Amino acid sequence: MNQSKIEVKDLNLSIGNQHILKNINCKIPSRKITVILGSSGCGKSTLLKSMNRLTDLYPKVKISGDILLNNQGIFGKEVEVTDLRKKMGLMSQRPAPLPMSIFDNVAYGLRISGRKKKLQMKLRVEYYLKVVNLWDEVKDRLKAPASSLSIGQQQRLCLARGLAVDPELILADEPTSALDPLSSQVIEKKFMELKDSFTIVWVTHTLRQAKRMADHVIFMYLGEIIEQGPAEEFFNNPQHEITKNFLNGSFN
Repeated sequence: MNQSKIEVKDLNLSIGNQHILKNINCKIPSRKITVILGSSGCGKSTLLKSMNRLTDLYPKVKISGDILLNNQGIFGKEVEVTDLRKKMGLMSQRPAPLPMSIFDNVAYGLRISGRKKKLQMKLRVEYYLKVVNLWDEVKDRLKAPASSLSIGQQQRLCLARGLAVDPELILADEPTSALDPLSSQVIEKKFMELKDSFTIVWVTHTLRQAKRMADHVIFMYLGEIIEQGPAEEFFNNPQHEITKNFLNGSFN
């Protein structure tokens, strides 16, 4: 049986009077792609961001329950949030390269993970740019600003920067939603390769993408988990009426 990397226990999250996550219980299996699936506004991104405590930044947020990473709770006072976030590379809907050069974007990830030797730095930047299939496209303009890249290239650069901190997980919040189909395909293919080495949590509202990517599915509706399990079982033998309606396209 595959070991759980993350376990969410009785998680409730409210912002002001709005109850966004309701009694969430789920497990994220190690070294697989877990897709959090559901229509817009169902709480998918909030659940994802709670895993690396980005929800701490929300005003008037209230959280109860717990999230365990490697069997350790992440909300304890002794938890250093910066260290927690280093364990989780994050890709957002729109790429957010740092306002510096292509080279320095990846080098930044290396520096904050403690690797600062100059020769090693050059080799490691090249390595991570190759991992995301970007090296051949940028090797002659590494000093150019990251903003000069296409949006698809920027998203791959952000992935390279995230991988450079040696994360245990990759959290991907609809990372292809702003990309053209070709760039989306490149990102999807790269994630399929990366799951051999990383635990990946991928948020999407697109059913076709979920079918392509998922090993494991968590299906959400109005802040609750309706159904979860292995992808093949979820898509071929859904147990709940809401799930069946979603899969049949009755709502999105």
